[in-house]
Parts: sequence; C-alpha cells; structure tokens
Amino acid sequence: MPPPHVIRPFHKWEQYMSGAYVTRPAVVLADHRITTEEILDDLRLQFADHPRLGAFLRVVANCGVDARHFTRPLDHPSLSASATVSERTRTAFEDALAMAERASRTVLAEHRVDPWDVDAVITSHTTSWGLPHMDVRLANALGLRPDVRHLAMTTLACVGGAQSLIRAADLVAAHPGSTVLVVVTEAISSVCANPHDTSIEAIIYRALFGDSAGAVLVTDRPLGTGLRIEDSWEHTLPESTDRYYGRLEHTGLHFRSTKAAVRAAGDVLPHLRDWLGAPEVLDWAVIHPGSPRIITDVADGLGLGHQDTHHSRTSLAENGNLGGIAVLDVLRRTHDAPPADNSPGVLTAFGPGFSTAALRGTWTKAAAGR
Repeated sequence: MPPPHVIRPFHKWEQYMSGAYVTRPAVVLADHRITTEEILDDLRLQFADHPRLGAFLRVVANCGVDARHFTRPLDHPSLSASATVSERTRTAFEDALAMAERASRTVLAEHRVDPWDVDAVITSHTTSWGLPHMDVRLANALGLRPDVRHLAMTTLACVGGAQSLIRAADLVAAHPGSTVLVVVTEAISSVCANPHDTSIEAIIYRALFGDSAGAVLVTDRPLGTGLRIEDSWEHTLPESTDRYYGRLEHTGLHFRSTKAAVRAAGDVLPHLRDWLGAPEVLDWAVIHPGSPRIITDVADGLGLGHQDTHHSRTSLAENGNLGGIAVLDVLRRTHDAPPADNSPGVLTAFGPGFSTAALRGTWTKAAAGR
C-alpha cells in the first residue's frame, strides 16, 4: 500500500487503443433569455430593503455573464418564494426531461442514427429529483430498445459532461461497435433563483448559471468531424468536500461554496500537467466555463493564450455557466472554427468535491463511418 501522498496512475480503462469518437454536440437552451440587467432589476425589486443590496448588484454585474436562459420567466410561480419544494422539483424535472429529449432527437437526426441503433444511454442530471430517473424516462421517450444499457450519473453537476464522456469511452472500449448516447440536462434556475437564499454566493450563482441540455454520440468509428478521445483522467482534490457542495433544506436545494473554492482549479493544475506530460503542446482546449477565474487559471496553467479560451469565454458570456452541459457547448463552438486535422488538445471540467475530469485527444476530420 503506497503512502497517502503517492498517486498511483490508473490506466486499465483510461487509454483507448482505437480511440472513441465524439460527434458534434446538439445543445438546447431553455426558452427564456434573461439578461443580466433583468437579474439586477429583479434583485432590486425582491431585496429593496436588504442591507447588502449594493453588494448583490456589484457581484452580479461583474460575473462575466451577459445573458442566460431559464426554463421559466423570472416571475413564474415555480421560482417565487411561495413555491413549495414539490412544485419547484416537479417543474424542474419536467423541463430538464423536455430539453434532454429535444437535444437527443437533434443529435440522432443530424447523424442519421435511428433510436433503435443506440446501444447505451448515459445521462447526467443534478438539479431535480425523479424516480424513475432521467435515463429510464429518456429511453422511453425516445423509443430506445428495451435492452439498451443505461447509466444515470446524478449529482455530478458541472463535471457531469466530461465524466459522462469518459464513461461512454469506457463502454465503447468494453463493447466494440457500440453507439452510446450521452445526454446532460439541467434546470439550474430551480436552485439558483430561489428567493429564500440571500447568501452572497447564492446571489452570484443566480446570475452565473443557465438552463440547457446537450447530447452527443460516442462510437469507436467516426461519424464525422470531431474529438477523438485517446486518454482520460479523473482527480479528486483531497480534503475539498466543502469547496463546492449542495444542501437540501425545506425551501429546496441550495448550492454552497467557500472562499477556498475560487482557487480550487488552480490547485488541481499541477496534477493535470503531470498527467498531460511535459512538454505537452496543445493546439486547442475545451475548458469548462465555470467562471472567468476558472478559465483564466486553466489557460495560464496549461500555457494557453487568450485566443485559445475564446469559445469558453463566449459561452460563459452568452449562456452563463451551463453546468455539465457547458463543455458540450464549448465543444460545439469548437466545431464552428475547427482545429487542424490530427491536432492534439484537451477537454477539462470541474465539479463539486472538488473533482476534475479531463480527456486528451486529437481533432479528426475523418469521413463519416456510416
């Protein structure tokens, strides 16, 4: 048994001999676009007499987000102080499932894959409760085969997209020829627009997050241009469970964080660099746009320039932090200005814990395999 400070690398499923190919993601944004000015006006209305209103307005104005999308308007009953936990939860789950179905149907249609040809479905979803959960509901809604493999990855939050891709690559390696549907969906407004929560971090999260769903297909042969996964890495920062966490109360689920959270990504970077190896030249990067600080810390730690973070910064400004969907949105944007064929790059995301998931691979412009 090695001493606690020694990290033994795990390679059994982390290296994919033939690679796992990820299609262009389909991303569905929620129906209601909410600008930061609207968030500010809503705060002025709800907390007119609050002694920290000035601080609330300052942190929201400086969060790096111009707009985000919510499944419901700001004045919807499900987001009001009078809404019960049951009402908030039911509305959020229904909205998340509807977005997930739309994203799934889009990616299947774009790549001409019949639902009956999907061999496995992996879902990531955190912001509401349901039983049966998202994987079973989605399999029924899409008409997937009764014997489809399914994996519901819950409460992963922002790292859910990257970890779902890792699990999909594992499935493809274990079952060659499989087509895996990965779907990530979140109605984060159900948590962050909760007017009962007036902590400063809750006010920041109210402006930072948005609602969406994203879907991709993962196979062992390319269905078109995109990411080829060659290796993956997961890391949990020791003694970090309080940096980002959720707390369930009588008013609903609340996100929490400590002051140490802002430097968590930077604390992980030395370990990420060790895994990537030195010198590792990266031609492109898909960085989880969790906040301006996260994007900057990762870029600086990996020796990337300002232009290398363009897609992450634009995603954050236009959509806010989409949780686990965020890296799928950045990957989608990478398709719009694709790297050179066979160029190396990395995808990385961070989540509660503090946990990290990363994928190393190359960009491929290979012809579709169907």
